Amino acid sequence: MSMKRLLSKPEIFGLSLGFFVVLVVMPGLNAIFPPNHPLHVSTFTLSLCGKYLCYAVLALSVDLLWGYTGLLSLGQCLFFSLGGYALGMYLMLKIGPRGQYHANLPDFMVFLEFPKRFPTTGGLPPHWIPFQHFWFAAAAVIWVPALVATIFGFLAFRSRIKGVYFSILTQALTYAASLMFFRNDFTFGGNNGLTDFKEILGFDLNAPGTQRGLFIATGLLLLASYMLCRWLTTTRFGKIQRAIRDSENRVLFSGYATANFKLFVFVLAAVIAALGGALFVPQVGIINPSEMATDKSLEAVVWVAVGGRGTLIGPILGAVGVNWLKSFATHRAPEYWLYILGGLFIVMTLFFPKGIVGIPGQVRALRRRWSSSRLIRTAAQSAAVAPVPVVNPEKEP
Repeated sequence: MSMKRLLSKPEIFGLSLGFFVVLVVMPGLNAIFPPNHPLHVSTFTLSLCGKYLCYAVLALSVDLLWGYTGLLSLGQCLFFSLGGYALGMYLMLKIGPRGQYHANLPDFMVFLEFPKRFPTTGGLPPHWIPFQHFWFAAAAVIWVPALVATIFGFLAFRSRIKGVYFSILTQALTYAASLMFFRNDFTFGGNNGLTDFKEILGFDLNAPGTQRGLFIATGLLLLASYMLCRWLTTTRFGKIQRAIRDSENRVLFSGYATANFKLFVFVLAAVIAALGGALFVPQVGIINPSEMATDKSLEAVVWVAVGGRGTLIGPILGAVGVNWLKSFATHRAPEYWLYILGGLFIVMTLFFPKGIVGIPGQVRALRRRWSSSRLIRTAAQSAAVAPVPVVNPEKEP
């Protein structure tokens, strides 16, 4: 499929401009200009924007399920966090003796006396051992969330669970997982999670060059995820996907196994979210169970609703815009942020159901409606003032 058929001209222009700024301009301003220069983009700003881009990848996965398949999943942050934990385990094992206890084990393992629990491995839990290798951790970013999504999705879709019941089940799954990860004996850092990372692939994580590389990698991941979702939704599979969203029973009567289609999309969305979570961890510097809390998945749904459900570009705008607003609001008035978020969701749902992306279309529709009503009023006024011909009843025709 050619690029012109895949993307419209405005879409190509917008994507080219946006990703030129992300992949070239911002890293360039960080690398070229010194910190005291007015055009310098700080490393902190770069990592903060990288966090927003990771959330945009998460929002794309939510939109692929909700906007195009009609599956409102309230558990996407679980897969986001699983990807983060998979890479975080590798990063924790690379700290070595540079931790607070100067041991070869992560600090929380020393504090919780893991050497007594796992004496044969020197205190390292057996399932942590393969994560000493980057290739295994990178593979686990994909196969761990894919496996969880496959098992859960197979059981849910084969049982024909859909609608609000599917949303409740995904929320329950996420809540149960967060409770497990909060436990210290679950070997993943408990409430504090994994943090205090030092390096990745031999590069210092705090170095500006490393942060630039991670930022560019996040931008490329977002672009690749967008193009994959755009291609998928324009194929025959995408048509069936939207048909399932609009009327699943009709698709069933047409002979399609809708459970298989939904399972594939669910697993694909889980992998996309996990990849975003993997790049989230080295840029933010921490991953803990709060990232898979149920309110986080609800926030991701708000991003998609604000940006524009079923548009792909809308979730990106929603994720970046709402998280920027969150950073601003929590700095100025943190106690009012939840009210702002709830009010924003209500306003967008009631007055802008198509989100930010749909606002220009709504404005054009209002203009057309106003123009047509003005023409009707003008015609009515012209008819009212027009002279009425007088008919003489005595005159024979």
